[in-house]
Amino acid sequence: MVTTMKEKTKTLIIEDEKPAARHLSRMLSERRDIELIGIIHSVKEALDFLKNQSQPDLIFADIVLGDGLSFDIFEKTELRSFIIYTTAFDNYTLRAFKLNSVDYLLKPITKEELHTAIEKYHRFSPKAQHYENLNFSSMIATEAPKISRILSKTGTNLKIIPTSDISFFYSENKIVYAQTKERSYPTDFSLDELENNLPSPSFFRINRQTIIHIHFIKNICTSPTYSVQMLYSLDPHLSISRDRINDFKNWLTQS
Repeated sequence: MVTTMKEKTKTLIIEDEKPAARHLSRMLSERRDIELIGIIHSVKEALDFLKNQSQPDLIFADIVLGDGLSFDIFEKTELRSFIIYTTAFDNYTLRAFKLNSVDYLLKPITKEELHTAIEKYHRFSPKAQHYENLNFSSMIATEAPKISRILSKTGTNLKIIPTSDISFFYSENKIVYAQTKERSYPTDFSLDELENNLPSPSFFRINRQTIIHIHFIKNICTSPTYSVQMLYSLDPHLSISRDRINDFKNWLTQS
């Protein structure tokens, strides 16, 4: 009787910290189902690799690299690989799960966490289907956690903003801003994405342009129309859409 070996998962590491890359490589080498095809250290190198080589089945990618974020790689590539992100930060979760992410591991990575993430990849079983028929968003959506931080880029600086410090989000000129006590910060997200991924007991979308935080409501007006006054808002009244009023009332009593 002839037995066939299970095909190994071709795996790529994108990591600019060489000790971290070696550590991850050693742990992966202990698994018989993994074939490590390369270690890459920068956004530029990764773009060149994915453009000129066959894409791997699985990528382990550090998020913050020396020449940018690994998100830049995958947003510029027609990616057919699954990704397990590795990072020292936990404020990138929403954006990570939008980009073919199977899991999100915080450094230092343990063997148990690594093996759990790889088993999660196997549950998605991409080799059992044709890649062109895969719907990554629907497969992974249930894995994405509620976000607790927002990352904002202002000039050359990155600002980490806990959602607990945000009075409200608003859309203006196709950019969504997070309003805090200090100022408003631009974000990378749409209001739809935030509505689906912010903790619902604290946040509520009152209209097409605005999501508010319950702890920052100063006053609720019912005449001539329903509106709210929010801390740190330059607009004295933020209108509540007529079709959202009942849901708004329920949210106030259930939050």
